Amino acid sequence: MSNLTRRNFFGVSAVVAGLGIAACKKSDSDAGEKKESDTNSTDAVGAPEELVKAAKEEGKLIVYGSCEEEYINAVCANFKSLYGIDVQAQRLSTGEVAAKIEEENGHPSADVWFGGTTDPYNVTSAKGLLEQYEPKNASHLISDKFKSTNKDWYGIYKGILGILYDKEELQRLKLDVPQDYKDLIDPKYKGLIWSSNYNTAGTAKLIINTVIQKYGHDQGIQYLVDLDKNIAQYTKSGSGPSKAIGTGECTIGIGMLHDGIYQIVDQEHENVGLQIPSSGASYEVGATAIFKGAAHPNAAKLWVEYALSPACVDLAQKNGSYQFLVIDNAKQPEIATEYGLDPNNVMDYNFEDAKQHTEQYVKDVMEALGGGDSRFKTE
Repeated sequence: MSNLTRRNFFGVSAVVAGLGIAACKKSDSDAGEKKESDTNSTDAVGAPEELVKAAKEEGKLIVYGSCEEEYINAVCANFKSLYGIDVQAQRLSTGEVAAKIEEENGHPSADVWFGGTTDPYNVTSAKGLLEQYEPKNASHLISDKFKSTNKDWYGIYKGILGILYDKEELQRLKLDVPQDYKDLIDPKYKGLIWSSNYNTAGTAKLIINTVIQKYGHDQGIQYLVDLDKNIAQYTKSGSGPSKAIGTGECTIGIGMLHDGIYQIVDQEHENVGLQIPSSGASYEVGATAIFKGAAHPNAAKLWVEYALSPACVDLAQKNGSYQFLVIDNAKQPEIATEYGLDPNNVMDYNFEDAKQHTEQYVKDVMEALGGGDSRFKTE
């Protein structure tokens, strides 16, 4: 796996310099130069003009973002620039959003959800708390697996789950790099591993579903009990372990490998190493959705159209988010492949099983752990 420097990265990224707000101003190719009076065409991101008008009349949108804050801020600022709609955003883990929306029960304090793995989205969907909507731009999704069968969430990216580690510390401790999940329960790694909290992080729910799909329910739960003996800390957010490795607080982490790339490239933490599990990598689908009962329904629908366009997702790699994109007209992050990631070299993750059983699996794990200890506090 090559070690790309920050300078080399910006050389690679130069090809995307024209994206973002400038790209948003392009018209559909068959529309030519769109005049202000032309109301028969769609807008710059492909949204119907009537929807744009209705959204502007509402004038406001509240976003809960579950990906990294730098990316959330960029896409919200661009949406406001495009439409003049006031956007308020708050960064919360997927588990926090799911719990908040369930408590609000149809009277949500936000309009849309952006980013974060779909396992908590599916839990929220099953409770009838996401609004059905069929966006025009869903036609650009590269596969039906990147949208909800209930038509209430849509995929925007695909992230690879793996093992991250501090190269310098493992060398100092004279320990091998763990190659696969089974290696992580070796007693030699006791107290060296960080993961994320099953109660708050979508990444943690992805970990549960991954090991259960790999090993079966009972063996998967036992694996997580054995793994717990080696874990020093569970972080509220799925990106927590990668950040702690970069700063030298953590030796081994389980998390999304694109978060590790961010630590290497943007934060210049060259001690961070990435390991794709040898038995097959799992993956998340990051999504966007409208909350049932949203106060600004038209602005929310316009947001989903925007989220499924290059005007939104091409901002990811310019703002430290290197997930693979799942719409056919987006610019893929070349740097992810530089670090050996392959969106097609992944296990056949069973999203339907995850949709139906994630909530129960979390309960099963926490019961097997005796309810957890102070590491699982959510405040």
